[in-house]
Amino acid sequence: MSKGRLIVFSAPSGCGKGTMLAEILKDSRFRTSISATTRNPRPEDTDGVTYHFISKEEFLKRKEQGLFLESAEYVGNCYGTLLSEVDPYLEKGINVILEIEVNGALEVMKKRPDAISIFVLPPSMKELRRRLEKRGTEEQSVIEERLKKAEWEISHAPKYDYIIVNGPLEEAVSDFFAVVRAEELKAESMGETINEVLQNA
Repeated sequence: MSKGRLIVFSAPSGCGKGTMLAEILKDSRFRTSISATTRNPRPEDTDGVTYHFISKEEFLKRKEQGLFLESAEYVGNCYGTLLSEVDPYLEKGINVILEIEVNGALEVMKKRPDAISIFVLPPSMKELRRRLEKRGTEEQSVIEERLKKAEWEISHAPKYDYIIVNGPLEEAVSDFFAVVRAEELKAESMGETINEVLQNA
């Protein structure tokens, strides 16, 4: 059985990555990793579903033990990807998607050069603004901050292996699957298949 692929997946806020992932995850060959965090659960959160909620003491202990693939601190709270959320699934042949911000993504790409990295772009900054404003959940000042951050994130897109523009959803999802399939068909990934062909000469 072939190992699964680790997929680093980043996009600016409002780019529609959640909608994309909802479609991708209909395919049982893929799962997203559940991050660990020290922040307090919100009413809509479920432990082990939205996040693994642990104490800061426990988080730092696990970090010291090398149990995180990546971790970061944001507004006083720690967030990280546990190796237990990644490697056991890869061994079972399941592709694991890390939905992750740029800094964490770059850290993972350095540690795991075999990971497939994908950055999702909005069709335009104008469209990104429209999507953020359409939500109607944030003050204009917060939207401006998100757009400024998006510009910074997009400036790092060339460091990723692949870039997908999330215009029509169907096309973006199709592009995602095309990327994964292309990686599966790389010569370095086809050793098992080559051996099978030779054995059946």
